Amino acid sequence: MRHKTPKLLSDVLEAATAIRGWTASRTPEEYRNDSMLRAAVERNFEIIGEALNRLSRVDAATAERLGPYERIIAFRNILIHGYDIVEHERVWQVVANDLPDLIKNVERLLDQAR
Repeated sequence: MRHKTPKLLSDVLEAATAIRGWTASRTPEEYRNDSMLRAAVERNFEIIGEALNRLSRVDAATAERLGPYERIIAFRNILIHGYDIVEHERVWQVVANDLPDLIKNVERLLDQAR
């Protein structure tokens, strides 16, 4: 791993863990109706995507070990540049279906770096 890799992975883990904590006891309807929660979740997905974008440039081999990191970066781009077409249901699906695996994979890579 490159020297910046653990920092970038830690940024991903911190943002992903925050999202998980904020949404753990929430329903999709609560998410859809809470603009502050949506803003916080979307902002942290933007951080995740940017950190993975930087990771792909400094340590592509590690980025590839995270699975579909390009899809995560593309998701970040939609959140930032396509703010007017963001589907709250889709964001919730990512939280429910994809975030747990990302957290697990990042934790594994950070454990290996120690």
